[in-house]
Amino acid sequence: MSLDPRTHTIDGILRRSAAKSPDRAALIFDGRTHTYRDLDAAVSRAAAHLTALGLDAGDRVAAYGTNSDAYVIGFLACARAGLVHVPVNYALKGEELTYLVSQSGARAVFVDPALAGTLDSVRGDLTSVEHVVALRDADDSLLARSTTGDVVDFAPRAASTDLAQLLYTSGTTSKPKGAMMTHEALVYEYVSSVIALDLGADDNPLVAMPLYHSAGMHVFMLPYLSVGATVNLMAAPDIPEILRRVEEDRIGSLFLAPTVWVPLANHPDLDTRDLSSLRKAQYGASIMPVTVLNRLRERYPDLGFYNCFGQSEIGPLACVLRPEEHADRPSSCGRAVFFVETRVVDADGNDIADGESGEILYRSPQLCQGYWENPEATAEAFRDGWFHSGDLVTRDAEGFVTVVDRIKDVINTGGILVASREVEDALYTHPAVAEVAVIGTPDEKWIEAITAVVVLRDGQDATAETLIGHVKERIAPFKVPKRIEFVDALPRNQSGKLLKRELRTGA
Repeated sequence: MSLDPRTHTIDGILRRSAAKSPDRAALIFDGRTHTYRDLDAAVSRAAAHLTALGLDAGDRVAAYGTNSDAYVIGFLACARAGLVHVPVNYALKGEELTYLVSQSGARAVFVDPALAGTLDSVRGDLTSVEHVVALRDADDSLLARSTTGDVVDFAPRAASTDLAQLLYTSGTTSKPKGAMMTHEALVYEYVSSVIALDLGADDNPLVAMPLYHSAGMHVFMLPYLSVGATVNLMAAPDIPEILRRVEEDRIGSLFLAPTVWVPLANHPDLDTRDLSSLRKAQYGASIMPVTVLNRLRERYPDLGFYNCFGQSEIGPLACVLRPEEHADRPSSCGRAVFFVETRVVDADGNDIADGESGEILYRSPQLCQGYWENPEATAEAFRDGWFHSGDLVTRDAEGFVTVVDRIKDVINTGGILVASREVEDALYTHPAVAEVAVIGTPDEKWIEAITAVVVLRDGQDATAETLIGHVKERIAPFKVPKRIEFVDALPRNQSGKLLKRELRTGA
């Protein structure tokens, strides 16, 4: 296959970095270091193995595993071979796992040995799957086949407009939908990430958030590989281990979801670890409580914080609040990145005045092509030349966006619409509150009663009456929770997003 010389693909990113910095360390995981030359060779061997199995360009390959060098090699090998990578949340099992693999029509599945039993339990329902490939820890694993043997001269098979990944939405409100991401859409997004987040070859980043999630893979892993950085990879975001690695490996850049930043900000190891090497701290994937953010910024005044906002369908980075912009707008998620254009509209699709709340729409080459085998959802999302995000925001005259809520998370209480985030922010100011999620629960009088589900900090105590009184002092009476429920933990997916649908189901 002869490709157009103007083709820009994910595979091209690796090839260029390997040509420019062949002996520089590209990826470090579990004591193994891969130079850019090593990584490029490993990807070619893995791509050759996948095609030898009979997989053809355009076939889907599901990836069911935790972070590892094998996971990265598998993704890049799919890109090189023209296969469509389908990342699967490693916490899924049973019907949820069956749904993603079957809906994508995957012909092969990469699997961690620790998850092989879970996959085997639904194997009979996965009628499209012909090959199961161990990612690592086996003699015939993808890692073993890719890191030994002769270097394979494997010609790239993907064009710019070919699909690179089915990036499933998190499914916090409905069944996940597979956003069809092309190579060129993701390459555009990598450029936006590099520019907006000041990513550099000498940042020495630590990637701890799951790579099956778009932020970990497409805002940090691949953009950092594109600039020739050395990426330190962790299997999971373990807070004591993160703090140890930052100190001992002199990490300079760290992205964590707010659900990791919040407990990290309260962790006792924070007082004993030297974090002076850290210069860039990024957060995103869910809303960061402003009180926690301010606490971290005060403690580490030389650390630049970046708020990353977007969604799977746009690769996922759409807006960034840069370090120098945090002082005046700590609750904002910033302005649109390089390749993204935005509008904010009312329910009828009309542009609204600065400062009013409405749905944010996108126009960008980073956007997906639609949803895999779901033309109805595609038509609903792509209307009138714009992508409709489902996020409720305000935007000021300078283009700074502030998230109000997901449209589906706005609570109709007594005929008045209340954003759950505003109530959550008020509760977070109480010293006993560690985490909180606010939902609407059915109520005969109020239509929906504002209900706060609260996790208390270790060693702290508070009653529902205390918290309700605290909120009454800070926001309007109609926004105050009618009910407070205490739980040990909030339901979340592995990327840190709250699963409010589970809270509503159990309410």
